[in-house]
Amino acid sequence: MKWIGLTGGIACGKSTISRMLVEHSIPVIDADVIARDVVKSGSPGLKSIAHEFGEDVLLEDGNLDRRKLGQKVFGNPELLRKLEEITHPLIREETRRRRRMLEDMNTPLAVYDVPLLYETKAEDQFDGVIVVSCTKEQQKERLRRRNQWSESEIEMRIASQIPIQFKEGQADFIIFNNKDEQHLLREFDRLLAWLEEQKKS
Repeated sequence: MKWIGLTGGIACGKSTISRMLVEHSIPVIDADVIARDVVKSGSPGLKSIAHEFGEDVLLEDGNLDRRKLGQKVFGNPELLRKLEEITHPLIREETRRRRRMLEDMNTPLAVYDVPLLYETKAEDQFDGVIVVSCTKEQQKERLRRRNQWSESEIEMRIASQIPIQFKEGQADFIIFNNKDEQHLLREFDRLLAWLEEQKKS
């Protein structure tokens, strides 16, 4: 099975591309979904986070207060590393389980939607990497529209990731999500053609 990584900068449109792939019957494993699953209420992952960062990162219903945790770790490399030491092994194990299921079904190609592909130095694990890109100003504007974050929170979230220009330079395929919807659809058609080539190679 060809194993393709899908990544990009925050708010560049990776989730949109992921959704479009699913609509075209291309299997996608979403690291963000897995990351939420491994810290759901009552899970060992959430208990480890509460032990490390304090009970105040939990909501009254026992779920994770993502914003409060984010405020603690973003901008603090040491705390971010501690969080990743808890979550990354859990995410990797669940990813392996889901990938094996697809391989057992003789799936020819699957995509792994993972925001921190380059940050975790995972690029060598893939047969190819897709990067979704846009400008930094577009990232900021999209984050303002969809979150209640302050400008400093937005800057920290963007700064916590490797610059998009580096990711473009490492990518096997780039989607430029920096214009209108029609442009994105044309970019997606290019992607589908590239994925078909990957199946044959």
